[in-house]
Amino acid sequence: MDDRRGGLAAAALLLAALLAFPSAGQEPAAPSPILTLDPERLYVRSRAAARGLAAVEAQAEALATENREIEAALAAEELDLTEKRPDMEPAAFRKLADAFDEKVQIIRDEQDAKARELQQLRDEERQAFLQRARPVLAEIARERGAYIVLDRRSVFLSADQIDITDEAIQRMDAALDGAPAADSDPDSEPPSEAGAVQESRGQ
Repeated sequence: MDDRRGGLAAAALLLAALLAFPSAGQEPAAPSPILTLDPERLYVRSRAAARGLAAVEAQAEALATENREIEAALAAEELDLTEKRPDMEPAAFRKLADAFDEKVQIIRDEQDAKARELQQLRDEERQAFLQRARPVLAEIARERGAYIVLDRRSVFLSADQIDITDEAIQRMDAALDGAPAADSDPDSEPPSEAGAVQESRGQ
């Protein structure tokens, strides 16, 4: 019985918390000291990020094409070696087979190294984009009177009104196009990031 009462009390508290948040489409009553952001959605949905990734993805496609060509060449070489086997001495065939296996391993290591380099480029591009986004996030935080921006993915429950992901996407894309972002003041001084935004670790 106590467990049931405890569960009902917890549900009541959760319902009260949900009702305390403004409904969708309703402006918050006061500036929020805490804002949330989905950095992954910011990165994936922003045209500014897509432009930076275009060169990396072009290299990835070139590597994929190269891998397919190498795979076809190795398959043809392996078939040729197999067809020669009946007419060769076992020792001679083994020597060729070992050389082929060594060649395959070397090529695999080289292609894996290229793939790791591309992944590193992707990671560096993502970090560079998020670094470019910091002034934008700091400006939004300053305008809303916030002291911290949290990663929404690690927040258990929050109101949609304090999520700034869509606004950040719009401002990043507007900056890319060279146009002033909506509701931004072009004459305002650049915001100070110190004390305004705390970047979530692990981004």
